[in-house]
Amino acid sequence: MHLPFQLIAPLLAVSITAAWAQPAEQRSTLADQQDVSITIYNSDLALVKDHRKIQLLPGTSALAFRDVSARMRPETALMRSLSDPGSLTVLEQNFDFDLLTPQKLLEKYVGQTVSVIRTNPATGQETSELATVLSANSGVVLKIGQRIETGLPGRLVFGDVPANLRDRPTLVMNLSNGGAAQQEVELSYLTGGLAWKADYVAELNASDDKIDISGWVTLTNTSGTSYSNAKLQLVAGDVNRVAPQVQRSAMAMMAAAPAPAAKSAMAQESLFEYHLYTLGRPTTIAESQTKQVLLLTGTGVPARKELLLKGNDYYYQSSVGNIGQKMKVGVFVEFDNKESAQLGVPLPKGVVRVYKKDSSGNAQFVGEDNVDHTPKNEKVRLKLGDAFDVTADKKQTDFKKLSGDSRFNYVYESAYEVVLKNAKKEAVQVILQEPMPGDWQVISENQVHTKGASNTAVWKINVPAEGRSTLTYRSVVRF
Repeated sequence: MHLPFQLIAPLLAVSITAAWAQPAEQRSTLADQQDVSITIYNSDLALVKDHRKIQLLPGTSALAFRDVSARMRPETALMRSLSDPGSLTVLEQNFDFDLLTPQKLLEKYVGQTVSVIRTNPATGQETSELATVLSANSGVVLKIGQRIETGLPGRLVFGDVPANLRDRPTLVMNLSNGGAAQQEVELSYLTGGLAWKADYVAELNASDDKIDISGWVTLTNTSGTSYSNAKLQLVAGDVNRVAPQVQRSAMAMMAAAPAPAAKSAMAQESLFEYHLYTLGRPTTIAESQTKQVLLLTGTGVPARKELLLKGNDYYYQSSVGNIGQKMKVGVFVEFDNKESAQLGVPLPKGVVRVYKKDSSGNAQFVGEDNVDHTPKNEKVRLKLGDAFDVTADKKQTDFKKLSGDSRFNYVYESAYEVVLKNAKKEAVQVILQEPMPGDWQVISENQVHTKGASNTAVWKINVPAEGRSTLTYRSVVRF
């Protein structure tokens, strides 16, 4: 347990006699920065390229490159000269991310001497004693002369700031400079703490056959530094990474109108087997900030609503009787990501939140779903919830074993009744998907099925307004 800052702060007065342990060290701060470029990946990974104009001593010297990400992966850091290529050689580098705080300063001074300043409350006179810091764990323990004291009502004065304790994350490089004194350099590195995800907001029209959609990029910065006027690029795709050996909105609703094709607010291009999105203007990503940037908009995208009831395959192999009463019917919306459908833009994975206006014109939330990376010309399918007014009752009306004496040659025959009920004032169509195990055959039915896949029978059943429809069928399965 660390000593709380509120208790330490009144006790400390730092007197620095030397700025750093190495007098020849040069510093580069954000004041030297010319520009910064950030490429952010989906998996909490970013590539930072920090371009600065700096003064360098000839020969070998130490350069403290301040205000880098606190979550930098130092093994990926690469320093190069832009104005004098080949003139710089990095001989050694240290990443100092142990930041200066009262608690850290105490910890670094364990075993060393500090001054204790006391003030006489009556006279205001100050006295000073030398003390050795014995411990800074859960409080401060000092040895003053031959006595041990804690909780002193005074100030501690330190002679210096340890060289490896910095006020900002800093990459310290020992450089060999064979070129000019003033150079433009670029430090590139990979870092955690910068992440992005796509969020989509969509609105269905009154008849549920068109959808307006806008895509937003949500950026989150917990890297320990800010990036001002950064050139921003985003990579959508599943980039493979080697695991470490030790580690572990408010929306402005859109009015329905004749729709143009989708408009992308970020230019996109193919990059290897991924997609790269580039923001056409610089943006600032402050530390500990989440911000949103418009990715794309599309209006009047043709959509299809589907009511779906999915079965199971277990009851085709045993006698079960009643399968379910008032079973939920899923509600899905799908649309095509095509230019002909007013879209046709590669969609990064994210969450799609869907709204619809009520009778008063107010947009109401009607469901959300995740979408994976979706290339151009693919279908987007969203499950928004379960229908309230459409339900199903299902039962097995017959079951018998026709033959078989082992689990490899059984033949079963079974019959079913599915009653679909609709409380709406308009007719609906419900799609019933039944997964059929083994070698299957529907031998009788009162409505015609189609073979959706090798193991799936599909019925499309029309249910009248405030009415019901019944499906009966008999099947044989062989194992």
